[in-house]
Amino acid sequence: MNNFVRVTIILSAIALGLANTPLFAQEDKGAAGQSMPRAGESAENAASDTGQTIEHAYHGAVTALSDTAITAKVKHALHTSKVTNSSDLQVHTAAGVVTLTGTVPSPDVSTTAQRIAQQTKGVKEVRNELTLSPTATQ
Repeated sequence: MNNFVRVTIILSAIALGLANTPLFAQEDKGAAGQSMPRAGESAENAASDTGQTIEHAYHGAVTALSDTAITAKVKHALHTSKVTNSSDLQVHTAAGVVTLTGTVPSPDVSTTAQRIAQQTKGVKEVRNELTLSPTATQ
């Protein structure tokens, strides 16, 4: 992941974390000395929440980039296959799960497309939602 994307994710997460942080410690009717520890705890909780937000945003971005790479690899493999290259296939990837949609001329093409997708590095599962064209040879 390039540094610009990382910095953007981190700055966005920090801004979200700070937006939920009180700017001033509020005092109860108790002793004034108790407000500073509470403010410290509040800041510590905000920092923890911000850190978790950054981590979540980072992992989401990594997953999205990984899914994009998987989709590209599957599309390339389907395009270079003599069996599937002329078919109308769409590929969508979410968290490593590839979904194949579109119309194919035969069950053979559907099976081959599924096998190609399953053999692609990074694919966890393949959902074959390909349909046979009305003029398909059975």
